[in-house]
Amino acid sequence: MSKAFASQSDLSAKKITFEQLSKHCWAYTAEGDPNSGVIIGDDYIMVSDATATPAMAKDLIKKIRTVSSKPIKYVLLTHYHAVRVLGASAYVAEGATEIIASRGTLELIRERGAQDMQSEIERFPRLFQGADSIPGLTWPSMVIGNGKPGRKGSLSINLGGVVVEIWHPGMGHTKGDTIAWVESEGVLFSGDLVEYEAGVYTGDAQLEEWPATLEALRKLEASYIVPGRGEAMKGKADVNKALDYTKRWVETLYKCGQEAVAQKLDLKGSMAHTRKSMDPIFGHVFIYEHCLPFDVSRAYDEASGIKNPRIWTAARDKEMWAALQA
Repeated sequence: MSKAFASQSDLSAKKITFEQLSKHCWAYTAEGDPNSGVIIGDDYIMVSDATATPAMAKDLIKKIRTVSSKPIKYVLLTHYHAVRVLGASAYVAEGATEIIASRGTLELIRERGAQDMQSEIERFPRLFQGADSIPGLTWPSMVIGNGKPGRKGSLSINLGGVVVEIWHPGMGHTKGDTIAWVESEGVLFSGDLVEYEAGVYTGDAQLEEWPATLEALRKLEASYIVPGRGEAMKGKADVNKALDYTKRWVETLYKCGQEAVAQKLDLKGSMAHTRKSMDPIFGHVFIYEHCLPFDVSRAYDEASGIKNPRIWTAARDKEMWAALQA
């Protein structure tokens, strides 16, 4: 019997945790579902990653309102994936005036945002309950540079009593990844550049560059990290565990893709080859079986010389899944 497509059989509710990490920083995590971060200043609030739907965003807004009545002015899109950005309209309704993204993320929204939206809605029926409330694609109102990676292109925002630096540290999960860094409190909001004990989705990744980007983040010596998925990590040792976890996934996957190309394997053969290395290490983690087919496809493509990831559409998703079940 073939496996249910992507996460269509994952219908159980996840436990939501909203916890304070430092004086101004909070983590909103959900047992391997996409995380969000919250930075509460004396004047304004910033949310990092807008969630999948307005309904989900409203749940986070309710959590925020238990600890602060300050206006939510800023929403950061760490990258373009629908599961991270389509809840933004709820924050706009709440009064948010600035939706921030990198130029690379804006380019990806223009190029493939509509296809990604339809693709992800079909992959994650539980996360996209109430999808009819989504008004359309989320477009940034404030675009930061996405040239050479590094803090020279950073945007600093003073929320009142706390400064948030936003910049593109390098390519990885996508070409436009953006982080939020609260240096005074050692808190890093990484988006999907970093995961912990959850599947690392690499379907739109730049695998060759990703490890160097992780090392750039390591140099920050963060005391806390809110990863894209998984629990918030506290203490420098645990922050490094999350960085190491993500790096091991990316490097193992890409090496397998290179080997599969060298052996001239087809997609199904590449999957079998990759599982030999990945299953023993990562096979137990949340959404592993969802991510792996997309990851193997991308690793094979990049190892074959396709640097700009091919666009995932709902039709391509199903074709790839069927090929692996045949």
